[in-house]
Amino acid sequence: MSTESANALTPANEALEEQAAGAGELLPAIDPTASENYFNRELSHLQFNYRVLQQALDPTHPLLNRLIFCCIFSSNMDEFFEIRVAGLRQQIKYGRESVGPDGMLPNQLLSEISQVAHQYIAEQYDILNNVLIPEMEKENIHFVRRREWTAAQAEWVRRYFEDEILPVVNPIGLDPSHPFPRLVNKSLNFIVELDGKDAFGRETGMAIVPAPRSLPRLVRLPDEVCDGGDNLVFLSSMIHAHADELFPGMEVKGCYQFRLTRNADLELEDDLEDLASALRGELLSRRFGDGVRLEVADNCPEELVQFLLREFGLTERDLYQVHGPVNLTRLMAVSGLVEREDLVYPGFSPAVPKKIRNSEDIFDVIRQKPVLLLHPYESFTPVIDFLRQAAKDPQVLAIRQTLYRTGADSEIVEALMDAARRGKEVTAVIELRARFDEAENLELASRLQEAGVIVVYGVVGFKTHAKMILIVRREEGRLKRYVHLGTGNYHAGNARLYTDYSLLSCDDALGDDVNKLFQQLTGMGKALKIKKLFHAPFTLHKKLIELIDREAGYGEKGHIVFKINALTEPEVMLALYRASQAGVRVDLIIRGICCLRPGVSGLSENIHVRSIIGRFLEHTRVYSFGNNGKPEVYCSSADGMVRNLINRVEVAFPVEDKDLAERLRGELDAYLADNCQSWVLQADGQYVQNHPAEGEERFASQLVLLERLTGK
Repeated sequence: MSTESANALTPANEALEEQAAGAGELLPAIDPTASENYFNRELSHLQFNYRVLQQALDPTHPLLNRLIFCCIFSSNMDEFFEIRVAGLRQQIKYGRESVGPDGMLPNQLLSEISQVAHQYIAEQYDILNNVLIPEMEKENIHFVRRREWTAAQAEWVRRYFEDEILPVVNPIGLDPSHPFPRLVNKSLNFIVELDGKDAFGRETGMAIVPAPRSLPRLVRLPDEVCDGGDNLVFLSSMIHAHADELFPGMEVKGCYQFRLTRNADLELEDDLEDLASALRGELLSRRFGDGVRLEVADNCPEELVQFLLREFGLTERDLYQVHGPVNLTRLMAVSGLVEREDLVYPGFSPAVPKKIRNSEDIFDVIRQKPVLLLHPYESFTPVIDFLRQAAKDPQVLAIRQTLYRTGADSEIVEALMDAARRGKEVTAVIELRARFDEAENLELASRLQEAGVIVVYGVVGFKTHAKMILIVRREEGRLKRYVHLGTGNYHAGNARLYTDYSLLSCDDALGDDVNKLFQQLTGMGKALKIKKLFHAPFTLHKKLIELIDREAGYGEKGHIVFKINALTEPEVMLALYRASQAGVRVDLIIRGICCLRPGVSGLSENIHVRSIIGRFLEHTRVYSFGNNGKPEVYCSSADGMVRNLINRVEVAFPVEDKDLAERLRGELDAYLADNCQSWVLQADGQYVQNHPAEGEERFASQLVLLERLTGK
């Protein structure tokens, strides 16, 4: 934190001292930069994952969706270890230890993470084994264990093993000529104890069996070998049952599954000459980074566990012995293997605003009034149609768009390619470093270039995370700009699962601003003067703090509402502390990480933090300011993190239309009124789930918005 920001609170602290002195008591001044006023980022991240896991226990969710929440927890934890834990280990390895506002050192933090993660993962398996699986059994959905196979099922499994598994599996005996294999990140493997000699007289005693990644981890047993219901068997069970066939003539004394999580972060230098080529090289190494976590079946003998730990350079702190499959993410396949519409969320048709439904010309609709969409309650199709129509419209001269995540089969991409083939000037700014989508984005860039699209890779060192489309159209002898600005990605699949805002507008100032931002991204030169947008890394951080401080000037009449996914940036947190000390009510709706500590007397008693966890992933970023009766509201691609506000290309855009702004604030109010899907952050760092008071009606914000916007 800068000295300037820290000193900015000095008058407020002095005022508190004077107030206390007036009451006959002198209280010590509060140091807002003190480490006790902040939560650790990584531990807060773990708490978010735990809130996701708790959805698996919520009976208001359909049963198969509760299982999916359990799987999402696994997926989230995988990424946490691959990126966050790996990063801490790298700091220690290379002597680059850094400390956040909370003051925790990396080694201390790794110990704390290990303790918390072990607790959460143990609870996850307890929920799976003792809650979800028994409830699925009641619904006639069975995970059939080896000991439960009937003769007919065992025979079917034998044939499946011989036909589908044996031809592709590749067991590796361990001896001087066969050293321990280099295993792929997060792959399912088995360590096998052997007795006897092989065909060459070798007596190895141990082998590794990597499970082919091409094979499904869950297989549905045919109805003809079952007594009804949905019957599923694990690939691991089939390999266990027939492991002896992999080592003919030898005795298999034991077969135990394990899984290694590796460092999957990419390290790219800032002075690259060819970002795409460098990224392709890094992607090859991602699968074989340093180990960070070892998951092993809990029945694996201690000597084999210790052997694996030594092989991967890990300690007991990194070991997770689990009672069940080592990769629960693969259980997501259950919803595709069983047809039980009664056990999943009912489908719904996202709404399309009437004025768009009733018009064949989306440009005409936008000229009359800007359009605000809240996905997934409202359809993403108008955004796609915006591009499709532009591609075919002879009056459209140019299209520019940022792409962060789009998906393999993207209608957005098809529209851009169609526009280029029709002779329009099409430019795509593709962020190749969208984590875990890098390979897909490299392929996307090649496809676009082949169609004639000008592809730019943004700015090295600053991820392009802004969501912008600019369409230049000739109308009545002059050029008119139309824009789309969003809080989410141009990914139609995500638009059905994530909550995000889209704004379609032809406001001249917005169009000019977006045009200048594209000039900065594709060309070179000084930052251009922007009229309405706030953009990182140039003005967004500064403007956000200015608006918070302006609200602080209104004292108890002030009101700030932020809806973001994470808050870690120290200067923004300091500004929010200042606002609270001035008497401003601050409502923070933060889905995930929050390092700010609410409820501290004299510092943050006016700050209230809640997290909404439900059917849809909350992803909208909104900043709302009361502004002394003249409210202002902004949507943004940026969260309250250093990486977003300082180290990325981001955009915040005002929603100025009176009706749309009022609607948006009403939707924020729905989240603040939630009394069942919201979790409130306490001053001690714990999150407590809200529940309706006695006699109070349930108010689930996502369900309310679904009914409000779709009528469902």
